Amino acid sequence: MRTIPSGAQGSFAIDVTPEHLANRFKDATLPPVLATPVMIMAMENAALNAIKPYLDPGETAVGTRVDVSHLAATPVGARVVAFAEVASAVGRHVEFRVRAVAGSEEIGRGTHARIVIDLARFNEQLAVRMVH
Repeated sequence: MRTIPSGAQGSFAIDVTPEHLANRFKDATLPPVLATPVMIMAMENAALNAIKPYLDPGETAVGTRVDVSHLAATPVGARVVAFAEVASAVGRHVEFRVRAVAGSEEIGRGTHARIVIDLARFNEQLAVRMVH
């Protein structure tokens, strides 16, 4: 892993479709609007995209913390773009500022943390846990 600079940025876009709706994940009586977990997924992908250029082969990063506010409802057909900016990186621990927009409206914002991992070692540890 190379040094991850503060200020590194990434984005991720998603077009809201029926499978992204809150009424599919939770209460079927909810109106057809973007589910919060889907917005968070977009933010997490934006964060990963921000640091991918600094990862060595065989490395990736997994989420360890999410603290976001979902500020506005987003209907089917809208394009959501999530943005992430590295706030700090200490060793393998990376903190991000994240936000999501639909058009000109901010629909979510907050913070997110990830840790850089060696994928082979992670898979080995997972296999041991699955055996026990």
